[in-house]
Amino acid sequence: MDTKKKDRLRPFRNGGRDWRPKDDPAPVRTYDCPDKELGRVISHGVSDMTRSTGRVRVDVDHDTATFTVETLRRRWTRIGRPAYPQARRLLITVDGGGSDSNRNRLWKLEVQRFAGDTGLKVSVCYFPPATSKWNKIEHRMVCHITGIWRGHPLISHETVVNLNGHTTTKRRLTISAELDKSTCPLGQQGTSAQLESLTLKRDGFHGEWNYSLSSRAK
Repeated sequence: MDTKKKDRLRPFRNGGRDWRPKDDPAPVRTYDCPDKELGRVISHGVSDMTRSTGRVRVDVDHDTATFTVETLRRRWTRIGRPAYPQARRLLITVDGGGSDSNRNRLWKLEVQRFAGDTGLKVSVCYFPPATSKWNKIEHRMVCHITGIWRGHPLISHETVVNLNGHTTTKRRLTISAELDKSTCPLGQQGTSAQLESLTLKRDGFHGEWNYSLSSRAK
């Protein structure tokens, strides 16, 4: 799993080159000040290395653990479960920052809720600091999304969704994308009592970065 940086909407310059008709460049604004009307978008991505497929949820609110896990939930419900009907365990690899940080209480609570809803034992593995680019999603999906965006001003939500959904590679990577305009309040971190109720089992090797959450309540 990975979350791209926040991207501003409206016709701002987007680095890179792309084919266009001669003498017909895409008009862009001189100054890239944030647009209060459309604001920004956040792309949450989940990639399945085995089947070379991915899913991107484009949010318009904030980068929270609730939205990140919701992307995982929709991916598993619509694609993962039909593809792996006998699955009992799920392994997630993430980097150590942002909404899925190993110190984020809400992330652990949301993953616990996901495990309870799906009946899966969910194992989470973090990449150590400064090694986030080791995550395979960076090389198998995110970099190709960035490449397809080159030279395209992000003028609307539909543009972002379509660019994500049309990303493909020679290895037949396919990505589905959707827009989610729901909102989520900030400041939710979970109480100490909620954290105590987690079925969190830390791994013997760097338990702060590797742990599992099961569907069975304590």
